[in-house]
Parts: sequence; structure tokens; C-alpha cells
Amino acid sequence: MSSAASTRQAETVERVFAAGLAELREVGHEALTIRSVAARAGVSPATAYTYLASRNHLFAELFWRHLAQTPVVEETGSRVERVQAAVGGLTTRIAEEPALAAAVTPALLGSDSDVERLRLRIGAEFAARFEAALGDGAADAEREALLLAFSGALLQAGMGLMTYDEMADRLAPVVAVIVGRDAVYRACRDGVR
Repeated sequence: MSSAASTRQAETVERVFAAGLAELREVGHEALTIRSVAARAGVSPATAYTYLASRNHLFAELFWRHLAQTPVVEETGSRVERVQAAVGGLTTRIAEEPALAAAVTPALLGSDSDVERLRLRIGAEFAARFEAALGDGAADAEREALLLAFSGALLQAGMGLMTYDEMADRLAPVVAVIVGRDAVYRACRDGVR
């Protein structure tokens, strides 16, 4: 493929995803179709389907792109404060796009192979953010508990049991318990009293 062709292809992909986000904001996830995204992007439906396997694939890809642009929170303060800041940064970013947040929960629960690949990347991004905030010496159980708490909170927000804006505040004491208990466990394990 020539450089000009690959540049055109990259521009087309970006137009399709930008159109997908604009369409999602305008009509919501239930009314959005790949055909309407294609029309907004100025491409044929066949071209759009070259890059998107399904609506769920679109929503997961848009979420991944949105998440990947989330700035990494500075690592200052205690471990608890750093993890709370990481959670706050992620939840603030998610809450910035309410239509996308509403669309991504059911999308990520789907079985589409393209969605599965993105679900793994999204989970890995959450894990990397928490790992960086925890610093060296974090126990596997501590990381796992944080991921389970965060993904559970995402699911609850997706089900309407809390808002995405409330997530960070609701998770702050959970993070303190998880990270604080692990510090006590490590001190006991290492013989520190």
C-alpha cells in the first residue's frame, strides 16, 4: 500500500470514528446505525463496515480512544491518595461523554470478537493505571480487588444505580479499605508491628 493510500485510509478511519461519536451524541446509542455513521462521515456503508464489525465495536473503540486520551495522574501523596486520584481521573473522563458511557456498558458485555479484543485492552489500561498508582510491592490480591471494585462500579453506573460522576466519591472509601488493608497485611507478613 502506498503512503498516500495509507494516509487516505487513516483519514477515513478517523472520519468514521469522529462521525460515530457525533452521531452517538446526537441520537443516542439505541438509534445509532452504522449506515447513519457512514452517511455522516461521507463514506459508503460498506466502507464503514470495513472498519466496524458492529455498533458494539464502534462503542468499544470510541470508549478505548476516549480512555487512552485520559491524562495519567501525577504520582504524589500516599498510595491510597494516588489510587483515589487515578480512579477520579478515569471516572471524570468517562463522565465527560455521557452518551458514550451509556453505550459502552452493554457493548462491552457482548461477545463480538472485536469487542472482546478492546475489552481486554480497556481492562489492561485500568490495570496499568492502578499499578502505576500503587507503586512497587503491590500484592496481586490488592490489584485484583481494585479492578473488581472499579469494574463493578462501572457496571452499577451503567445500570443507573449511580452516576458516573458519583463513582469516584463512592469508590474513595473502598480504595482506602483495599489499599489500607493490604498495607496492614504486608506489615504483619513482614513482621512489622
